[in-house]
Amino acid sequence: MMLTLRQKKKVKEWAGFLIKTLIGLLFVSPLIIGLIFSFQSEKTLSTFPLRVFGSTFTMQNYVNVFSKLPLLGFLKNSVIVCLVTIFAQIVISCLAAYGFVFFDFPLKKLLFTLVVSTMMIPGEVVVITNYVTIQNLNMINTYAGLILPSMISGTAIFLMRQYFLTIPRDFKDAATIDGCGDMAFLFRIAVPLSIPTIISLAIYLFVQIYNQFFWPLLVTNTNEMRTIQIGIGMLVTGDIINYGNILAGAIVAIVPSVIVYIFGQDYIVKGMTAGGIKG
Repeated sequence: MMLTLRQKKKVKEWAGFLIKTLIGLLFVSPLIIGLIFSFQSEKTLSTFPLRVFGSTFTMQNYVNVFSKLPLLGFLKNSVIVCLVTIFAQIVISCLAAYGFVFFDFPLKKLLFTLVVSTMMIPGEVVVITNYVTIQNLNMINTYAGLILPSMISGTAIFLMRQYFLTIPRDFKDAATIDGCGDMAFLFRIAVPLSIPTIISLAIYLFVQIYNQFFWPLLVTNTNEMRTIQIGIGMLVTGDIINYGNILAGAIVAIVPSVIVYIFGQDYIVKGMTAGGIKG
């Protein structure tokens, strides 16, 4: 039986959807398996061969994790650091990018080259100088110490500049004729137009800052200021490793990132490619 052109098209669409679904499940399968294992007892996880679906499911791993560590406090610290840092980076990057695009001043190209060159410097190179600076400012074990080194990013400035380059100069000229100043144009016109880029930048920054381990470990020394990544590291102690507890803690730590991605996934590709048509 011969298929019509419409039926062939529909078969191709369903085949493409099935292939994409299988590839997606393949990529998230470690997360799904980890979630299943987090509800199994340590005895079940110690058996061989290891079964994905054990004989019993239990919440004991989550009970143990929350009783051993103040995970909610760790999550609160991570969220505070992420929100404040992301807000500061977006504001600073928008102001700097606006200046590089719409202002003419001496050495503008040189300054922008210096900003871009900071993207090539590994964070580990400046850890010692940052730590000494934070220590001299008496910011050890404070939110300021966690946030201050990450408040400015060359990547954020570059991304916002690339988008602002796509805004027609006619918009700026018309706004100036109507009596709109630079700050009004930035916050009333340029920023609203760049919302997809800002959201994609915020998601990128959230993942980057939320997953920080070394710097929070370096500048904090009490559980009251520890972040979630350090908290998960505390579950690995001694010679006996409780994999059920580690998996339960990892699932708790992953939840904020998953939520952020679910709500912001539509803006990621759109925002990252919005400024790609000009250089």
